[in-house]
Amino acid sequence: QVQVAESGGDLVEAGESLKLSCTASGLTFEDHAMAWFRQGPGKSREGVGCISWSGVTRNYADSVKGRFTISRVNAKNTVYLQMNSLKSEDTAMYYCAAYNSDHCLDLWYNGEDYISWGQGTQVTVSS
Repeated sequence: QVQVAESGGDLVEAGESLKLSCTASGLTFEDHAMAWFRQGPGKSREGVGCISWSGVTRNYADSVKGRFTISRVNAKNTVYLQMNSLKSEDTAMYYCAAYNSDHCLDLWYNGEDYISWGQGTQVTVSS
């Protein structure tokens, strides 16, 4: 059974940084691209970033480019999301998901073709 679990969410002030972690089990981690999504209060789910199996290719939502960095350590079955210069609009539940491909395909952000999702970790940014 494939499982992913996020951690690291917290309450921070605008301008601060936070790093989220996601650990996967029950799969061959290197066979899967990994992605982060978020859903803020009253908003639809948004694809935040996707990283290929090797870490070479990374895709980001326009809203986080230049502020967020996705990375992975395959030996630890873990993917990270480093979030800098946080804004109040970044407040959301953040989810990690394992992609059904080793690369982030063109529509990675639509939430389809993911084999497992985590329960989420809450990030709240106060202004």
